[in-house]
Parts: sequence; C-alpha cells; structure tokens
Amino acid sequence: MPISSAVLENPKSDRIRHVADLSSRHTRRKIGRFLVEGPQSVREAVRFMPAAVHDLYVSASLMHDPRSAVEAIAYEADREGIYVHSCNGAVMERISTDCQGIAAVMDCDAVEHAATRPVDERLAAADQAGRGLVAACWQVRDPGNAGTIIRVADAAGCAGVIFVDECVDVTNPKVVRSTAGSLFHLPVVRLGVDGFFGWAAEHGVHVTAADVYGTPVKKPISLPDMLAGSETGSDMGSGDGAQAHGPRAVLFGNEARGLEEGTVNRCDDVVTIPIYGKAESLNVATSAAVLLYAFAMRSAAR
Repeated sequence: MPISSAVLENPKSDRIRHVADLSSRHTRRKIGRFLVEGPQSVREAVRFMPAAVHDLYVSASLMHDPRSAVEAIAYEADREGIYVHSCNGAVMERISTDCQGIAAVMDCDAVEHAATRPVDERLAAADQAGRGLVAACWQVRDPGNAGTIIRVADAAGCAGVIFVDECVDVTNPKVVRSTAGSLFHLPVVRLGVDGFFGWAAEHGVHVTAADVYGTPVKKPISLPDMLAGSETGSDMGSGDGAQAHGPRAVLFGNEARGLEEGTVNRCDDVVTIPIYGKAESLNVATSAAVLLYAFAMRSAAR
C-alpha cells in the first residue's frame, strides 16, 4: 500500500493519544499492544516480525532525507504491508520523546511467551550435539538491566531468555529500547520458579547460579576454575558435578538481593566472577555479559 502523503498534525487526536498511552502497563495489558521506539529497534521489528507490526509513525521531516535511516525503514515497512503514517514534530513528540523520529505499534503476543516451546526449539537448533546456552533472570526489576541482558544474550548466541518469577514487564518501553532490537531476535519466556527448574530437569539443562557467596550447600566456583573444569570434564568441586557439555542456563538474581538461598540450592552449581581491582562488585547486566560470553566462547572453541 502506498505511504499516505497526508501528515498527521494533531497531537491531541484520539489516535495519537492511544499510541502515547502505550507507555502505561495497564493500557498495554488492556489492548495487547506496545510501542517500539527508535530506528534500530523499529528496523529489527519490521525485518524479523513484520506480521506483528500494526502501524509505523514517522517524522515527515525525515521521510525524504537520504541521510536518515528512517526513510529506508518506512519503505521496507510499506513493502511488508504495514501502515506508515507521516507526522509533524508535535505529534512525534506526543507519541514519544525517545523515538528519534520513528515508532511502531506491535502485538504484545509476539514477544511475550508463557511456555518454553520457543526456547526448546532454539536449543535443539543451536547445536545438534545438544549444547546450548540460556540466560535466566530471577526477579530482575530494572528495565534497563533486563533489556541489556536480552541484548547480551542475543549477541552471545543464547537460545533464549527466561524471566523467572516476578520480573519487569518485557514490553516496558525502557526494556524494549535497551534491547536495541534484540527482543525481536530470540524468545523471551516467563516462568515461575518451579516451572523453570521443572523445565531444566525435563530437558537436561544444567543450571548455574551467578552468585558471589553461594550457600553452605552450594559453594561458589570462580569463573576461571569453572571454565577449566568444563575443558577437562572435571567437576571442580561443585556439589553435583559441573556439566562439561550440553545445554546450560545461567541464572541471574535480583539487583538488590541477588538470589535467595533456596533458589541457589536448587541449581546444579554456582559461579562467581573474580574481582581483580578495587570495585566491590559488578551489576547484574555486566555480570551477564561476562558470564554469557565466557560460556559462549568456551562452547565455540570446542
């Protein structure tokens, strides 16, 4: 369908108000749609999930600017049959102050999964020998951290991300922005604690807790020692024996409290990142980057 030459100019119209209201979780839950902001995220949504994109809103001043990525994205969306609306600056400002001239409205169902089937399929496809990597987050509440972990998991080649227990809403605007488009590349699944450990047991997924102190039952193993143990096949002192090969889920805890002792004890082993400088600790997103890449590179080197 051709891109309309008409320019939306009324920031107070019902259409624009409804789009702007997608910043509210209540509205997203009520109508089942969410907002994607910025050229990179919108491009990836259009490229990887075009059937889930309902409308594109584009700054009219960028529609015919060859120096802008916005024009190319708009025409790619048009080829996919997505409605593209040109808007003046006031309308784009009302839709989002963070959209950099382009925003999309998508179905929540496209990125919210209540079962692990998408992750199971990715695990099976990732490596015919049964190896695979999953990032899991327990009660991660900060949207920036959650989005960054999804982005890191994508870059590290993870089969998926599992939000365990009460985590942040994956369609939260800051989560979506922080993923920089990775939200549309891999499945993000939400499970309860029992559901997560049940899934891991059913599919032979080794669960490694990312925790500084461990517990009296599960002593932490430093990352270098765990990687060395994976290379030799030894258990490096873990209570249940560290799995040298096969699928692994790395479980990251809440930003303030880490993982609960009972949750750590249900894991197969515990890994800790050594601190060589004077920093007291690393935040959860940085820890995810270090650990996921370490396990991914070890697997790739085999």
